[in-house]
Amino acid sequence: MTVGGALFFPGAGSGRDTPSLVAVDRALVDTLGVPVVRADFPYRREGRRAPDRAPKLIACVRAEASSLATTAGVPPDALVLGGRSMGGRMCSMAVAEGLPAAGLALIAYPLHPPGKADRLRIEHFPDIAVPCLFVSGTRDPFGTPEELESQTAAIAGEVTHVWIEGGRHELRGADARVAEAVADWVSAL
Repeated sequence: MTVGGALFFPGAGSGRDTPSLVAVDRALVDTLGVPVVRADFPYRREGRRAPDRAPKLIACVRAEASSLATTAGVPPDALVLGGRSMGGRMCSMAVAEGLPAAGLALIAYPLHPPGKADRLRIEHFPDIAVPCLFVSGTRDPFGTPEELESQTAAIAGEVTHVWIEGGRHELRGADARVAEAVADWVSAL
């Protein structure tokens, strides 16, 4: 399949201009020449700090994906969706609920809250049937490599893991490696 565009959302505590998403945007434009949208969730656009509940966030993902598909003149299943932490999680939930996509690029997926490995955020994994990329740090308190690999086995689509050695959840200093991993994966779809 030819990817016709990409849509990325930030984590809960940051905005669309977070450096890792800017780096991914540039890498995809340089590599594929496709339109890339980095979108903020409504709470962020309204100047609030606390995220809305998942249904409102997922509705935003759906609306932004529809808008990008229309603007780019491509079918919705030609878009790669994803983002950092909560942003990627919301995209994965939207796809599990039936939103078409070419694939999911999930950066620092928040598998569980730090120190609460019993509160997994995976209920929707079996309903994901598109290719998925997980780019995570090997020292991420939101999920170890072993935990993430074990849980993503429930995803029906092909799953690729890229590990940033020593990286924590923020993946500080690894923007270029994250962007390269996403661009390489998207190019191979």
